[in-house]
Amino acid sequence: MLLTFEGRDYDLHPGESVLDGMSRHGVRLPSACRAGICRACLIRAVRGNPGEDAGRGLKPTWLAAGYFLACLARPASDLAVTLAGPEVSTLARVTRIRRLSPDVLGVTLRPERPVDFLPGQHLPLTTPDGLTRVYSSASLPAEVGRSGIDLHIRTYPGGAMSGWLGRARPGAAVTIGAPGGECCYLPGERSAPLLLVGTGTGIAPLMAIARAALADDHTGPIALIHGAAAPDRRYAGTRLPDRIRRAARARNARVWGGPAGAGDPGGARSGGAHPGGARMAARPGAVTWQTCIRSRGEDVAEAAARTLAVLTDQPGSARAYLCGGAGSVSRSRRALFLAGLSLSGIYADLFTPAVGQPRG
Repeated sequence: MLLTFEGRDYDLHPGESVLDGMSRHGVRLPSACRAGICRACLIRAVRGNPGEDAGRGLKPTWLAAGYFLACLARPASDLAVTLAGPEVSTLARVTRIRRLSPDVLGVTLRPERPVDFLPGQHLPLTTPDGLTRVYSSASLPAEVGRSGIDLHIRTYPGGAMSGWLGRARPGAAVTIGAPGGECCYLPGERSAPLLLVGTGTGIAPLMAIARAALADDHTGPIALIHGAAAPDRRYAGTRLPDRIRRAARARNARVWGGPAGAGDPGGARSGGAHPGGARMAARPGAVTWQTCIRSRGEDVAEAAARTLAVLTDQPGSARAYLCGGAGSVSRSRRALFLAGLSLSGIYADLFTPAVGQPRG
């Protein structure tokens, strides 16, 4: 069958995805995960049907306009496509870069027009030379016009995108693609207990979710758990909860928490838990947080299950948001399911390495 792109025809093998077929012919599209998660490869069909799975998770308005994910598209007949238009991507400028820890960058972007995303969603970034990576936003949509979009980015030795951003100067241009991810705050059910579990930089979008919930006058208890490999990997230290405290004070919500173990509402570490932690965690409108350091034998999945039991005696009423490495997210999902939380109440985004490109 034929795939037509920008006036040129390319052959597409039976069962081959549009993304793989274009790559085979040397046509480079933005892509990262190649699994329908990051949405970096979003393009538009101008003729033909890209296949039933190609629109998985996309908004109805995008589907109506012909948009689909090239990595999931396996058309059964000829297809003509074009690149995504300005309605799903926008140019942005780097305005600020700072070091949050030895291996985490804080990058602020100023988009040229509003970006339609939900608190906690991830955004694909593409450099002028076509390198694409996906990062979750630490900002709320309402903050973008005033202060831009904040991203917390783990750096890697020899990392392609993190290295590019580390060398970027104010004014450097990047393209922001279509937002995606299910780990995002959805208004409604204001009394539901919220359990937010993030490892590494996965805590950044969860902080945005917590602040969005507080701004939405959420009355259910909110608990955050931050997992890190070692104390020096707990980036930004105690500055992270400060944003939660400010948001909570604005809503007259109670806040309690502390670093490794001292913030455990279930009393995970002997001598470390606040004696009123369990009562505080279950109190309507309360916000608690804790950190789990893997090198100290503190397991984030176990902490998540314990905290769920403290937050509510009806696990099915809670919502859990999991964000971070694939291993920790999978373990936490399983632990929460075994603790009584249905899979429909678990929203997760896995941080996975880019496929077919240098890491970072």
